[in-house]
Order: sequence, then C-alpha cells, then structure tokens
Amino acid sequence: MTTVAELVHWLEAFAPSRLAENWDNVGFLWGDLTSPIQRAMTCLTVTPAVTDEAIAEGAGMIVSHHPILFRGTKRLRADLPETGFLWRLAREGIAIASPHTAFDNTKDGINDLLAKTLGLVDLQPLRPPAAPSAAPVNCFKVVVFVPESDREAVMAAGFGAGGGKIGHYGECSFSSDGVGTFLGDETTNPTIGEKGRRESVREQRLEMICASGALAAVLDAIRRAHSYEEPAIDVYPLHVPPRAPTVNPGVGRIGRLPVASSLDTFADKVRRALRLGQVQVVGDPARSVERVAIACGAGADFLADAAKAGADLLFTGEARFHRGFEAEALGLGLIVAGHHATERIGVEDLALRLASAFPGLTVWASRREADPFRTIGP
Repeated sequence: MTTVAELVHWLEAFAPSRLAENWDNVGFLWGDLTSPIQRAMTCLTVTPAVTDEAIAEGAGMIVSHHPILFRGTKRLRADLPETGFLWRLAREGIAIASPHTAFDNTKDGINDLLAKTLGLVDLQPLRPPAAPSAAPVNCFKVVVFVPESDREAVMAAGFGAGGGKIGHYGECSFSSDGVGTFLGDETTNPTIGEKGRRESVREQRLEMICASGALAAVLDAIRRAHSYEEPAIDVYPLHVPPRAPTVNPGVGRIGRLPVASSLDTFADKVRRALRLGQVQVVGDPARSVERVAIACGAGADFLADAAKAGADLLFTGEARFHRGFEAEALGLGLIVAGHHATERIGVEDLALRLASAFPGLTVWASRREADPFRTIGP
C-alpha cells in the first residue's frame, strides 16, 4: 500500500522545494509519513467544504496548492471557524502537503501548463534564476591525530559537541592508520616518549564534519579528551554543493504566439480555455499581441519583469486597481482571469499525474472546491 512518505517524495522530485519563493511554506506540513493511504485528493485551498469532502470520501492525504500553515497560526481550536476544520483534519489523521510556488515554477508546473493551454511556443523563464555563485562555507572538516588508545574518547567528545552530522545521519567519521613524529623541547611533558628526543608513534587520523556554529565547541571537546599536551588538529573549510544540482526553470514564463492576435481576441481565448464567463483586460482592444508573459495566481508583481522581457502583455490571476495604471505606463496589456481559475488547472493536472505515478491509489481533484468569487450578468 502507498504511504504518505511516497507521495511526499514524488512531490519533491516533481516540484523541488528549492524552487519555491523564500517567503513560502512548502512541502510536507502535516501528518504521519509512515501512514498507509488508499485515497488522496488535490485542491487549491483547504477549506471547511474541502475538509468535509476529504473526510466523507475517506482521503488519507490532501495535496493542497496553498499551504495550510502560512502566517504563523498561533491557536488550533475546534471552536474557532478559522481553525475548526483543521482540528477535524488532525483528528481524522489526514496528512497534508503543499507544493505551492515550487509547483508554479517547476518544469511542467502551472505556468508551463497555462502557456501550453494557450498555445505559446518558445517558452522561457519570465524571471530567470540568479547566476550560480560559489557555495558558501557552511561547514568544516576537523581532522585530529590520535594514538589508538585515545580514538574512542576523542571521537565521542567530538560527536557530543555537535560534530559528525551529515544530513539525517549522526556520529559520522573516518579514520586511517599512520605514523606520527614529534620532538618536544625542554619545556614539554610528552604523554609518550621523552622530551628532547624525536618520537615515532602509531597514530590514527580521525576526521569528522562540523557545522560552522559548532566548530568552537567541537575543537574544545577534542582538546579536552585528547591525552596529548599539544594535539595536532587541522580544520578545513568545506564548500558543500547542492544535494540535487538540477536545472532551475526560473519564475513565471514568457512565450510567443505562433500567429499574432489582437488583445481582446487573445483575452477571449483565455476566457474560453479556462471556462470562464469573463476576464478583466487593460489596454487597447486592437493592440497586437505576440509575446505573452504568464504568472499564475497573484502575479501582478511581474509587470516590470514582463516589460523588461519585451512582452506585449502579462496574463495573471490577480491585480490590484493601480496595477492597471502601471501596466498602461509600461506599455503592456494586462489580462486578469482570477486567482482560482489560473491555478485550478494545475490542481486537476496534479491529480492526473499522481494517479499515473501511483496506480494503486485513488486520486481526484476536489469536486466541492469553488472560486469564492462569482460574477453576475452576461
């Protein structure tokens, strides 16, 4: 049977959390990774209605585009309307994960899906990823040379002070045999041999990784546990590469229409593609549109990026009133189709992807979820 952990690992591979915006809260947010599940549901936002559906349909996990824990929830009470449904989810043991902006940005994510649905070609990131820089020094390798009789004590001291941690593993070290030499002057009191005479001793080279914040404590602990008057200790700064050096597809998308269109004609294409009654449009109805920038959800912040990239218009889900004037000032058309509409398409696609990846799992996109905003009139 499929476990929560398997879905979480698949989501991380498809939409790596490193692609999310730094303000976001993505990944596995809630539940037990070891829980087996037979049914899973995708949704845009966890609401009381979505919660009712998940419980009624026996979902063991919800993959919600928007995170449930986002702005520092301080109370989780059954009697509060804003958290009562979360309490019900916890009581039912339903796990929750959120890919959010990682799903927006990833290859074949929501922005790519919108672009392909609208027939754009030659897709590029609207906001390209920053050029890779040298990895910062965030840890050190500590090497100490010890006689065989000291190895266990020195190693335990280093571990106890915070050394030897690599990812989810602790007490990691390496040792190799060798011969150490030393000659103490008249002021020394060597543990092995005599001062004034060069000594050769069978020793071990013991090394372990150490985070920068624990370096001082690890060095102090090693010195205290070592029997030598002056232990030989080397410290090497390490540049640790990313765990999964995959391509960063950037943020948003910009592409080209194979055949130029008028602004209003393209806006109507958006409306029909997303099965909407209407969309909002800024700009001359007859202006020619060929290069289109896309930012799903609340993407009006990308107006300047769209202008810089040479777009004729920005298509997004949300924009405040004054963003319309900003678009006009930048010489851009603007199409606003609604937050729900520009991301619901991804929720449905994600359900299909999960069902394909886990044939033994029943997966569906929430059937009770709806845009809280509705329009009246033609």
